[in-house]
Amino acid sequence: MKPLPSRRARIVALAVAVSLVASCGVLPRQGPNKREIFAGSVQREGDAFVVTVNDRVTRATAVQPALGFSEAFRNAGRLGSDTIRPGDTLGLTIWENVDDGLLAGETQNQTVLEEVQVDGSGFIFVPYAGRIRAAGNTPEAIRRIITDKLDEQTPDPQVQVRRLAGDGATVSIVGAISGQGVYPIERPTRTLSAMLAAAGGVAVKPEIAQVTVIRGDMRSKIWFQDLFEDESLDIALRGGDRILVEADTRAFTALGATGAQARVPFESQTLSAIEAIAQVGGLMANAADPTGVFIMRNEPAAIANQVLGRDDLIGPQRMIYVLDLTQPNGMFLARDFVVRDDDTLYVTEAPFAQWSKVISALTGTLGVVGSVSNATDALSGE
Repeated sequence: MKPLPSRRARIVALAVAVSLVASCGVLPRQGPNKREIFAGSVQREGDAFVVTVNDRVTRATAVQPALGFSEAFRNAGRLGSDTIRPGDTLGLTIWENVDDGLLAGETQNQTVLEEVQVDGSGFIFVPYAGRIRAAGNTPEAIRRIITDKLDEQTPDPQVQVRRLAGDGATVSIVGAISGQGVYPIERPTRTLSAMLAAAGGVAVKPEIAQVTVIRGDMRSKIWFQDLFEDESLDIALRGGDRILVEADTRAFTALGATGAQARVPFESQTLSAIEAIAQVGGLMANAADPTGVFIMRNEPAAIANQVLGRDDLIGPQRMIYVLDLTQPNGMFLARDFVVRDDDTLYVTEAPFAQWSKVISALTGTLGVVGSVSNATDALSGE
């Protein structure tokens, strides 16, 4: 039978071990557990509404960014390929039926006027014909005007008008595009899709590419993929249009017992909760609680009222949506629930994971107890 001092020493050492674990307070973990999150609900005098996701909630919260061209953009007709605009450059050739004409020198009956630029007011100047309105007319219409003007001064003049390359009918394309630059509006590039193709196409994933067209003080944005699914979005371009191509900037934050903890950009126009989980590597098999998947966001009052069946809420509301993947339809609800910009996806740890940490802490502490006990035995001569 061992002496009492040795037993007393072991008891004291064990008490020390337990007190060490107890003094740790909260064991290391990913964040709050389910009980703590529910404790912060409005129903328990907290400041967030905790809502279990069901089919009605998924329908009420399925809100997507509204992108599309305004009627002003949609209704603008295509410009004629030969319509002259301020800044364009014309080439004129004039033939006269006399050897010594108004414009041609002796022994010549042809006069060539190269690079006659249309001024900012839309006019050109032709000797003996005067100042002629060019903008808004076709080369053929300008030819007739010049012919009529010269016919009064030289017999049966013949006029040719050519539209040369100019800077009047151009658009600028910048951003995530293969070939940024200034491009002329020509017969093959009078629409948005054709102009983007001429610039080499978008330089980001088509699923997340957005196209903004700025025309004067008007601005509209669309999804790049919608451009090819809805013909009405393939708008006619105007000189001076500015086209900006950029990647979708929306992102969500993943925390807790997931495969990655980070701010994660969207990879498609719409993103479901199940896709968001998959995008961060799924749930941690050895730690995650599939009954504790939370989506946290500030919800507009209109949606919050609809979700909660109320009409008295004003201003953004803190909402916590709860998904239980172990329920028979849990995976379907997660597939249908839409994640939005700036959402926080948080997965709680399973109670078993916390218990494992307690056991691990106790095991390590009990090792210290054994060392203390052995040292006590040695001191007591055992």
